[in-house]
Amino acid sequence: MKAASLPLRHRVGQLIIMGLEGPEISPATGRLLTSMHPGGVILFARNIQSPHQCAQLLRLSQTAVKTPLFRCIDLEGGTVDRLRNIVAAAPAVADVVATGSDKIFEKHGRVIGEEVRALGFNVDFAPVFDLNLPEARNVLTSRTVSSDPRQVIRYAKKFLKGLSAAGIVGCGKHFPGLGGANLDTHKELPAIQRDWNQIWSEDLLPYRELRKLVPFVMVAHAMYPKAVKENGIPASLSRRWIAEILRKKIGYPGIVISDDLEMGGVLAAASMEEAALDTLRAGSDMFLVCQKEEFVWRCYEAVLQEAERDKKFAALVTRAADRVMRLKTTNKALRQTMVKEPDQADVERLRQTMQEFAAEVQRESAAARA
Repeated sequence: MKAASLPLRHRVGQLIIMGLEGPEISPATGRLLTSMHPGGVILFARNIQSPHQCAQLLRLSQTAVKTPLFRCIDLEGGTVDRLRNIVAAAPAVADVVATGSDKIFEKHGRVIGEEVRALGFNVDFAPVFDLNLPEARNVLTSRTVSSDPRQVIRYAKKFLKGLSAAGIVGCGKHFPGLGGANLDTHKELPAIQRDWNQIWSEDLLPYRELRKLVPFVMVAHAMYPKAVKENGIPASLSRRWIAEILRKKIGYPGIVISDDLEMGGVLAAASMEEAALDTLRAGSDMFLVCQKEEFVWRCYEAVLQEAERDKKFAALVTRAADRVMRLKTTNKALRQTMVKEPDQADVERLRQTMQEFAAEVQRESAAARA
């Protein structure tokens, strides 16, 4: 399906991945979904009460929208695990990496992928490409692989292979890198003091090497004043970082998505509506609005009104929507239909598999340290 065959209001919707406020589709949420036809939905712990309810919520979201949905979750393992309380805790990246085993790296992706697929998801915003640098250790904790980009590539390549084998699409994040950030972008806008040579040869190496393997790249709300002089503009709103460096210099062909526009890091630089327009003008294909449905609507309206007013901006919206639709129609995992809601036996199997994998990681990491 070509984006041009959709009405403009649905082309705009394709550029948004939205959060839901609660664990069910309220009448207001239903109206929002059917009005805008979002590109995707993302669920958090607040939306998930049980495996069956989670799968049902995703199925009802898809039923409300005529185009295929990206049904998204953040599940890296460790501190970022929305399913730990309803299935089982997935091991943290740092613990998996401590095993030094490519087989375990791939299994991490596959076991997580099988779990999220069984609950109705088709996109996992993982793995993290950020380097494990001293500045960000208190912020990123066990989410990172190594200070060595080659080790990040080694883990990420295997993790993505495992995810893909389970029918799940992955995402490299947070471009161009949060390893040097001493502030949390959820709350503040960090200025990362790494120069261009460091960023190009280290932070960006995973994006350069894995550009054809990762269907999504998520862009960070952070500034890099020693690398690019941009007067307080975060990478997520920067044409230099997205259009020139990620698209042209690196040659990334997939979907570029801005991190959540409700985060303090981007709101320090622009209003939410301005950020929605600016990230698209900078070269993003999509953006996340994760918390409040009112904010989803405000961003949607801002983009739609600008597209109705400005033909050039409308053409940009159509090109981005085309890339989104192309991924949805050509990626094997995304073409698969919704799975049936898991029963108790399915959930027990998933729980046992994850618990056995966590025990295996513990044994292998202890053996590697011995």
